Amino acid sequence: MRTPAPPLAALLLTTLLGGAPAAAADFMGRPLAQTMSHQGAPWLTRDSRMREERPELLWTWLNLGPGDAACDIGAGNGFHTLVLARTVAPSGVAWAVDIQPEMLALLGERATAAGIDNVRPVQGTQTETRLPADTCDVALLVDVYHEFSDPAAMLESLRESLKPGGRLVLVEYRAEDPTVPIKALHKMTKAAAHRELTAHGFKLVGQLDTLPWQHALAYQRDDGPDPAQEPTPWTPQTAPPPTQTPAPTPR
Repeated sequence: MRTPAPPLAALLLTTLLGGAPAAAADFMGRPLAQTMSHQGAPWLTRDSRMREERPELLWTWLNLGPGDAACDIGAGNGFHTLVLARTVAPSGVAWAVDIQPEMLALLGERATAAGIDNVRPVQGTQTETRLPADTCDVALLVDVYHEFSDPAAMLESLRESLKPGGRLVLVEYRAEDPTVPIKALHKMTKAAAHRELTAHGFKLVGQLDTLPWQHALAYQRDDGPDPAQEPTPWTPQTAPPPTQTPAPTPR
């Protein structure tokens, strides 16, 4: 039986993540979801998120370090950005890309309050990150790729933003798992994500299957240095531990 969500999370999951009509379009057979409004920002930093999603497992797996360039795409109010900024400090930069200026303003307030000064905000568009070319050691997309209104254009822009050995890390709620308490429109299967990324100039180079609710898939440009992998099937956490392949180093 599913554990009831906290009232705020339940409200936002219904009204922001699933209540609005879906965008009248699809991409490679997948219906496109709408972007969550900045009014839902409190849900991104809810008290229960650390327990629900175990993001510390993802942060360790990213294998970032001082001097790296971490690019948080769809950064929102900076739940991941501020951790990435601390990880790559003092000589590295955390780029925070979002299409909503209100989200970037909230992120700036949180960074200032935390004394973090190596975050560079960038207001992107529906089709461009507006990041400089060859910038990102890691471009992290957490629960945002499925909301792109023009995925092909954004994948092209992301490909340009990555360093030659950089990684695009896609994190999405598992559509294979009916116990994940997120609307179906805001979930993705591994197979769908892999089909879309490989059709647009990327290859899979790492995967993390031990997050409670999400897949994490690491891609490089198809001309990158690491060998391509095939996605491993997801299995319920009650089964033997799923396969976890290491993410390659940023360089």
